Amino acid sequence: MDKRNPLNAEETRVILNKGTERAFTGEYWDHKIDGVYICRQCETPLYDAQDKFDSGCGWPSFDDELPGAVKRHIDADGRRTEIVCANCDGHLGHVFIGEQMTEKNTRHCVNSISMKFIRRDKWEQIKPPEKKYEKAVFAAGCFWSKEYFLGQQEGVVATRVGFTGGHTDSPTYKEVCGKETGHAEAVEVTYDPSKTSFETLAKVFFEMHDPSVDRRAKGGQYRSAIFYQSEAQKMVAERLIQELKEKGFEVTTELESASTFWQAEARHQKYCDSHGLTPKSHRKERFAS
Repeated sequence: MDKRNPLNAEETRVILNKGTERAFTGEYWDHKIDGVYICRQCETPLYDAQDKFDSGCGWPSFDDELPGAVKRHIDADGRRTEIVCANCDGHLGHVFIGEQMTEKNTRHCVNSISMKFIRRDKWEQIKPPEKKYEKAVFAAGCFWSKEYFLGQQEGVVATRVGFTGGHTDSPTYKEVCGKETGHAEAVEVTYDPSKTSFETLAKVFFEMHDPSVDRRAKGGQYRSAIFYQSEAQKMVAERLIQELKEKGFEVTTELESASTFWQAEARHQKYCDSHGLTPKSHRKERFAS
């Protein structure tokens, strides 16, 4: 059973009942010591102090989370995106995209009371063995449903949707839809190579959409593409494409070297999950023997 620390009344109000502490009152809003922030309820590592920045909002702000540490949901107000601990679902705060405060263009606005802090020297003594994760980036049409299906795969630690393969910086969804930036809607997958492989995920990619449909015209927003992170990924993708062609399938999937992945606005992240949607699967077993 996962560890659950007892919570006092105020901790319960925020962590379990999704309350908010008053701005500029939390223990960590102006905290500048190096270390790691963990979940107050279950002690799962959440944020590295190196990703913390002063946003002036009165709550601790981070422009990134530790891999797989945080889940996102559309808030009850239907406008903001709530963030919770991925392990225990304890309420942390909200995430905002597009404010241009840091290069990552992301602000996790977190209640201090939702976290505990461990100094770097102590953390180095007690931290669990570091897992080595890898990334894969796929484009296959609208990224909402593609993120849902890729996120369901065993060994996938985290997913996020965004734009890549274009020629402008920090594109918005509206700009990409205008077909002038050259970006594709894409899904970045972070996975545990001890539990799955790039080849397994690439096969899911080829089977969850029709790679024979040429969507490269008019800006290529919905084009089929793999943005490989290494020569090894490229070789696997080339082999799978050749295998499909030998089976008689036409493949228009492009192979492009990975470039900057621009994260889409918060409302697009985990869209199906946060809206209670289960997209219809059109998966075809193209690699079945």
